[in-house]
Amino acid sequence: MDASLLAALADPARLRLVRLLAERPRPVGVLARLADARQPQTTKHLQALERAGVVISQRSGQRRIYALQPGPLRELADALNRLADTADHAGGFRETFDRYGANLDIEREAARAEGWADGRSFGFVRSTAARPELVWRHLTEESLLARWWTPDGLRVSELVFEARPGGRIVQGYRDADDTDGSDLVVGRAEGAVEEVRPGERLSYRTSPLLPGGGLAFTAHVTFDLHPTDSGTRLDVQWRLTDSTAQSADFIAGIEIGFGQSLDRLTSILAADT
Repeated sequence: MDASLLAALADPARLRLVRLLAERPRPVGVLARLADARQPQTTKHLQALERAGVVISQRSGQRRIYALQPGPLRELADALNRLADTADHAGGFRETFDRYGANLDIEREAARAEGWADGRSFGFVRSTAARPELVWRHLTEESLLARWWTPDGLRVSELVFEARPGGRIVQGYRDADDTDGSDLVVGRAEGAVEEVRPGERLSYRTSPLLPGGGLAFTAHVTFDLHPTDSGTRLDVQWRLTDSTAQSADFIAGIEIGFGQSLDRLTSILAADT
């Protein structure tokens, strides 16, 4: 995309001249009159447009006639359409952004008092060709957890997972493009492991932290691993307690965000299997 073309078209006076020239070629004097501008200013704008390749000119007697160049405008339109298509493709980040925005409106309206979301539950089911032993490793080993335990567009920046009853859990994450840690931390959660039955069941509680350091809510999360003829079925249940009135933004993202995390887990397991 030509930056000089964008700069030339960004000026309203120049864009007005482009519209007039789209109708037909015209001389400077006529363009100045139609644009309700002085001729010297009009000449400068036309020269800027010509340098950007938007118009061409030729002298005819005492007059200089300008005409529009359609090619650069079509190229710019194609480039802008490609940008729009990239942002708008099905299943992309923009779709997630819009879904999360819709959830935010609903949850913020509901979050009027402490305990407003207590008892809420979320269920997830995923199937994989990996055996339960391999799935278990990805649920409990920090190096493997770090590969999948965030929504799309984020990365694990801090992780403690002690896979024993009473073991500590600390999870921090940043934007995936924030490789030097210069931006704000996206989120941090703390919790503890509650039940460990290797290859069968893992349960823990975890609480996202509010900006001031308090707990947004407590999520009681249970993973049940069921062997199948083709691999493993993973059933995950979330149950919320201790929800605060400030927790709406976090709760609005559970279904989308954790679903994306599990999708990444199943993709990794497929590659590892």
